[in-house]
Amino acid sequence: MKITIVLLAALTAAAAHAQVPKNAVLVDHSIERLIDTKTAKAVLSEGIPARVWAIYPASKWGWASQVEGGMTAGNVCVVTARVMMAPLTSGTRRLLFKPEKMATAFDSIPNANADQCRQLAKDKLKEAVEGVVSSLVKPAA
Repeated sequence: MKITIVLLAALTAAAAHAQVPKNAVLVDHSIERLIDTKTAKAVLSEGIPARVWAIYPASKWGWASQVEGGMTAGNVCVVTARVMMAPLTSGTRRLLFKPEKMATAFDSIPNANADQCRQLAKDKLKEAVEGVVSSLVKPAA
């Protein structure tokens, strides 16, 4: 009986973090040396829960991410990550730059190396996704 309850809870949690719908429009305009498009889209996919897609369907809404920054001459990693949810055009399903919600996260690390800078970029992108998602739906209990 306990195993059934544990499995049911695990399946419910997995369903709450279901995959992004196949017709979802996810766009990335990041600087490749900080975060590649595949990783940026994975961060978006993992960060958008199923409840958001239920309220804001993929047929009408898309998501865009952008991570910029890099290393200064003094080895300071500076990163800005921006995420927005915007409506799609009716025919071509392209994002309209009329964001419904947008969030930006930024930070810096002194004396950083390239790997630390890439990790900071990923962390800030996750933070920006969380910012948009938390403005759309209440956190799961």
